[in-house]
Amino acid sequence: MNAAAAPLGSIALARLIAGHISLHACMAGMRMAAPLMALRAGHSALAVGLLLSLFALTQVFLALPAGRYADRHGFKRPVGFAVVFASVGAALAVAFPIFPILCVSALMTGGAVGVSAISLQRHVGRSAQNDTELKRMFSWLSIGPALSNFVGPLSAGLLIDLGGFRLAFFALACLPLMTWLWVRHTVELPPLQAAPGAKKGRAWDLLREPMMRRLMLVNWLLSSCWDVHTFVVPVLGHERGLSASSIGAILGGFALAATAVRVALPLLAAHLHEWVVVTTAMLATALLFAIYPFMPSALTMGLCSALLGISLGSVQPMIMSTLHQITPEARHGEALGFRMMAIHGSSVVMPMLFGTAGAVLGVSLVFWTVGAGVALGARSAWRLRPPAHKA
Repeated sequence: MNAAAAPLGSIALARLIAGHISLHACMAGMRMAAPLMALRAGHSALAVGLLLSLFALTQVFLALPAGRYADRHGFKRPVGFAVVFASVGAALAVAFPIFPILCVSALMTGGAVGVSAISLQRHVGRSAQNDTELKRMFSWLSIGPALSNFVGPLSAGLLIDLGGFRLAFFALACLPLMTWLWVRHTVELPPLQAAPGAKKGRAWDLLREPMMRRLMLVNWLLSSCWDVHTFVVPVLGHERGLSASSIGAILGGFALAATAVRVALPLLAAHLHEWVVVTTAMLATALLFAIYPFMPSALTMGLCSALLGISLGSVQPMIMSTLHQITPEARHGEALGFRMMAIHGSSVVMPMLFGTAGAVLGVSLVFWTVGAGVALGARSAWRLRPPAHKA
């Protein structure tokens, strides 16, 4: 932890969370509305998978440069760029609501969220004074994406049913502008000075550590669970004739449950071990993925979605806490960027794979395959125990 950095007060942290919600909700709403518009326009499940993959594509190429940029320039400058890109990206869909422009909007809003998330996570991680505070602050911070995944899809679905896709895209384009209002007074942390004679490492050097390799594998598996759920719910809902509001509510229930568990985590931070939480979540997710395809209605799908939200929602704060403990402070931004590059590189490929498998074999097989992989990966999660806790 950075003992020289001033502690981050509760009001300052709340403003950062509110700013993150505003920006992330724009992308989350676009990620629900754009595929639904593509489906209603007659595009295939494969095309929808391609569209969803584009929300992650920009982050693959921007993550490492964004992490290094944040290590050099701090918090506010990269967030300012992200606000502009997200707002413009959503506004393009208002002016030109056609599939090629939706793809451009996905690239811009997805990349903007990635850049802002790295900067925010780095800033909060450096502000923590000890390991317990690290878990607590990342638990509070993780409420932002969870809540925005509720606000974005649900509001987009309601606005689509009320006034059409253009109205929804316009509202989403306004959200990132609120981010700057929340974060513009954030106090930057003092820059880190490189040790004399220190050589600049490569990002891939981080994988030389066994703990980092295990963490990346576990994070990739759990990220795939989010991707498959985001992909399958609109496809299943469309096949079963559900309205946009119902589909948005199912996805919103997932996000609301993830938010609820993340509200509880800060209160329990001192009593939780990261590897125990992650292992339990992986086993629970595998079980839920096994039964999800058998859910016959919007209500039962919503219940399963909420249980998945509880399971997967508990993971990210534990992953981020572990990451900050096993990487050098001067390379936190780079490590965060490397993590984001890896999981979103997967998110580019996986939705297209889901789309192909869903079109040929059905979406149930997608659920069961990913669930089996998560169950097998639980052993790696258990091995994230620090040496002091091993028998």
